Amino acid sequence: MATSLGSNTYNRQNWEDADFPILCQTCLGENPYIRMTKEKYGKECKICARPFTVFRWCPGTRMRFKKTEVCQTCSKMKNVCQTCLLDLEYGLPIQVRDTGVSVKDDIPKSDVNKEYYTQNMEREIANSDGTRPVGQLGKAPSSSDMLLKLARTTPYYKRNRPHICSFWVKGECKRGEECPYRHEKPTDPDDPLADQNIKDRYYGINDPVADKLLKRASTMPRLDPPEDKSITTLYIGGLGDTVTDGELKSHFYQFGEIRTITIVQRQQCAFIQFATRQAAEMAAEKSFNKLIINGRRLTVKWGRSQAARGKEGIKDGVSEMGTRLDPVPGLPGALPPPPALDEEAPANYFNLDPSTSPAVMNIALPPPPGINPPPPGFGPPMFHPMGHMAPPMPPPMSMRPPGQIHYPSQDPQRMGAHAAHGSRHGD
Repeated sequence: MATSLGSNTYNRQNWEDADFPILCQTCLGENPYIRMTKEKYGKECKICARPFTVFRWCPGTRMRFKKTEVCQTCSKMKNVCQTCLLDLEYGLPIQVRDTGVSVKDDIPKSDVNKEYYTQNMEREIANSDGTRPVGQLGKAPSSSDMLLKLARTTPYYKRNRPHICSFWVKGECKRGEECPYRHEKPTDPDDPLADQNIKDRYYGINDPVADKLLKRASTMPRLDPPEDKSITTLYIGGLGDTVTDGELKSHFYQFGEIRTITIVQRQQCAFIQFATRQAAEMAAEKSFNKLIINGRRLTVKWGRSQAARGKEGIKDGVSEMGTRLDPVPGLPGALPPPPALDEEAPANYFNLDPSTSPAVMNIALPPPPGINPPPPGFGPPMFHPMGHMAPPMPPPMSMRPPGQIHYPSQDPQRMGAHAAHGSRHGD
């Protein structure tokens, strides 16, 4: 600070002297035993240009040192963190927060008007209990559906990472792993997220992060009620081990009478059945993408009817959530339908030639054990042709031409040995 403490050109009564900063959980870090350095009147506030107490700390291992950027008065007027200038309740930029609660808080930007406005806000802060914001934000409604959908419920410690090493980008960094900066490729300079300004963030104008979140809010999915009016059950997913049926009942009983609550601990989900369809629709509308219990964001879907539970969740390339699925290349197509059966066609299942009849042979059984077989030339032959004009023997399997091979025992015309009976009656 260029102004000395003994100078009378500035009213030092307006200088801020605090014992602890106003920070969000992300900027504070995950280490509960944190060290901070406190510098009284160390910097000027980047919004109101008044000296304030600067705090500096390291939020965690392999993280960059952070410090407060605005004074506590400017932080309380907007209900934001002194470092990242994001809303303390939702973790969102001021532009998104003001759009969600329909508040337009125009803070003067000239030096004289800004000083007058700040003094009035300090007087209002001193008369309040400190639990709610002041100004236009304190008069706004408590919550918004869009804010509940976009709100960040868990800390985002990735935001505390070190900056990219400019020497490494140029190929001149010689510190290796000891370098406290990141050795990564920088983002595209044409990316709008690469150009952020702290004053634009505070005043809620031209904030690229806010524009990105507002576009995401406009394209958020909806939960349409099913056509089957008999469905009055909601599926609640992502319960974890901490959410109980009593906590679910305390949230959903406000929408109507609850018939049953079934928790499937193995799948970490629950099924809530309402007595009426109107109560189920209201619960689904008020809880979809904004149900948070014990710090966990829960998934809300409609249950399926008993008839649809056995069916597959994907039909004709459309999932049960209504999203179109791209076809997977390389999969075989559908099988062709079977050919139509002709009732007058003969039952030739093995494609045998109907003009020729296969040879019918009688194979003699081997002699019983303990009896020697007769010498060659004595005794009955092993194969007896049936009839005087027996067809020639088929060639061996190795000498047959390629093609379909059919066995005589598979001929349906031979079943029952009708030819053998006929020859016997003829004899």
